[in-house]
Amino acid sequence: MTTIVKTELDRPIESTDALITYLTGGERPQHQWGIGAESEKQVVIRDTGEAASYKNLQTLLQTLEKEPEWQRLNDGEALVGLKGIDSSVTLEPGGQLELSGRICPTIHCCQKELLLHTQEILQAGEPLNLLFLGIGVQPFTPLDQIELLPKERYGVMYPYMARAGTMGQRMMKQTSGLQVNLDFSNEADCIAKLQVAQMLAPLLYALFANSPIMEDKPTGFLSTRGEIWTHTDPDRTGLIDALFEEGAGYHTYVDYALDVPMYFIYRKGRMLDLTQQRFTFRQFMAEGFEDTRPLMTDWDLHLSTLFPEVRLRPQIEIRSADALPAKMTVAVATLIKGILYDHDAMAGVREALWLPDKTERDRVYRNSWRQGLKTPVGNRTLQDISLEILDLAREGLARQQRRTFIQDERPYLNEVQEIAETGVTLAERLLADWSPGDRKANLALLERHCSF
Repeated sequence: MTTIVKTELDRPIESTDALITYLTGGERPQHQWGIGAESEKQVVIRDTGEAASYKNLQTLLQTLEKEPEWQRLNDGEALVGLKGIDSSVTLEPGGQLELSGRICPTIHCCQKELLLHTQEILQAGEPLNLLFLGIGVQPFTPLDQIELLPKERYGVMYPYMARAGTMGQRMMKQTSGLQVNLDFSNEADCIAKLQVAQMLAPLLYALFANSPIMEDKPTGFLSTRGEIWTHTDPDRTGLIDALFEEGAGYHTYVDYALDVPMYFIYRKGRMLDLTQQRFTFRQFMAEGFEDTRPLMTDWDLHLSTLFPEVRLRPQIEIRSADALPAKMTVAVATLIKGILYDHDAMAGVREALWLPDKTERDRVYRNSWRQGLKTPVGNRTLQDISLEILDLAREGLARQQRRTFIQDERPYLNEVQEIAETGVTLAERLLADWSPGDRKANLALLERHCSF
């Protein structure tokens, strides 16, 4: 099972049909479907809990680079990550460490890769006094005291975030999440999965809420990361309502992406900043920019700068869960695989979570990171629905196991089952034991709660 190889990205874009064709490149027959997990971690100094400096992180990467599977990724002179054959370890804008795992045939494969990654970073991080936390927001360090990674694209994005929303810079420097990548077979299957994944967004926020602390104090949110994202940039975040409309297809996602303002393009190794005006990809298609015309590589890059809850690149990427402790990291991928790779389970989610009214849909979505599993949905709560969804996922995984003869993947949901049954999220567990003003006690608590 391999990641999609994108070819002929240097060719000019002749029409929007080419943009749709790009998305069809994600189509795979069912027997080739895989699952991939991208897991971010907050890297902190073990003695203080403060965000690690770029110097620390550079040394960490240099140590990891000695392993034979890794080759360095540089941005100019700056070391910003490592690339393997079909996976990578990279630094996010505020120094968050991300493993982008390969597309695996099973959850067991994802778990094995995560365990190997964990062993490597713990061994490399110990002499540097680094601690790796699976949590959705940096818990202690203020925004202005976190270094911005010296990466050219972040130098463009960071000031733009201050103009496009009120918390975009917090998103870049302080948040960390989990993303799950999966396949689809054709346009109908793709749109069905995008719709169901968007329906699942509030449930994923609630069930995996794990970021109630920021800058050394409770924020009033169970997923502060969710609140930050909703104030980041309304042009490129949140739910894509058009995907719920009758007749939605690849063209729906293309139309959405065409109207999002661009960040930048590259020509002859040089980045051209497009953020000084609201210059959309649709305008770029119609007018060009200075003496440049759009290429497929520009479209590929543009799609990577969109941050809705679910996006196409062209694989489907689901982005709603907070970063989690190591023992729960693959649980998100397991839940999603159980649902989205089984038609009956998807139908069950539609019945449980379909909210045709946009106002009600937005209310449930926004309340999910405030109230967690207590969020009301009609005459039920997200806790009630989460128990139903977990049953659907287990049934879906069982059917997949019978079809493919793989080892049972359902045990990876056990930790999540406990959260659903008690209704007490990881965020609420952390808040219950938080000691205001006692950094030493809280750092020890975080190490028990979510360290790798």
